[in-house]
Amino acid sequence: MDASWEEFGWERLGHGVGRRRLPVWDATVVLVAGTDGALLCDTGSSLREGAELSDQTQSLLGRRVTHIALSHPHFDHVLGTAAFTGARVYGAAGMAELLRDGADELRADAVGQGLSGRDAAESAAALVAPHHEVREERTLDLGGGREVRLVNLGPAHSGHDLAVLVPGSPAIVFCGDLVEESGAPQAGPDATGSRWPAALDRLLALGGEDALYVPGHGAVVDAAFVRAQRAALAARFGVS
Repeated sequence: MDASWEEFGWERLGHGVGRRRLPVWDATVVLVAGTDGALLCDTGSSLREGAELSDQTQSLLGRRVTHIALSHPHFDHVLGTAAFTGARVYGAAGMAELLRDGADELRADAVGQGLSGRDAAESAAALVAPHHEVREERTLDLGGGREVRLVNLGPAHSGHDLAVLVPGSPAIVFCGDLVEESGAPQAGPDATGSRWPAALDRLLALGGEDALYVPGHGAVVDAAFVRAQRAALAARFGVS
């Protein structure tokens, strides 16, 4: 299986773990495979993009994605979820209600950022909210000794930030947009800047010094990069 990651346009991060940087908004999705299940972290910016990811992951693994973890409720990370029929969807506590009530806002944001009106409307109409909410943390068993930890670190970049830890040597941490490499971290109206540096402290404690940290946008980074971004955010928002 691992020999096929690059063939499908994915970057292999470890045994049974890979990620793909999606076009246009450079959002990252991460795929984690066990013997019994497969977890996809984030689902793309539209139902069309989610369907492409669903077809691609099924070709790559020979089976469907069984679990989805949504890192935060922004359109470029959640609008593809409906393409993964039957998957169990996880998000930080409060995210389900936000998505159920906020489909029109997501659609408008997507259009404002350049998604076509047709794709945005179709994706928002099919929007899937998390079935399972993570209040503190939750461990998923994907089989074959593959466990992943979902950890609620928000509010910070958004009101509902979820990180995913894949233990191993090295550990792999999917950060969502708590960390961004391809540009300065984006702070919209739902950001809580005063708590963002502390969320990165928890992220670093979760992964440790030798982990691979996978940002929501951009190249994979190390702990030193996360610490530097934490310092920049602390200065930006006037917190220690």
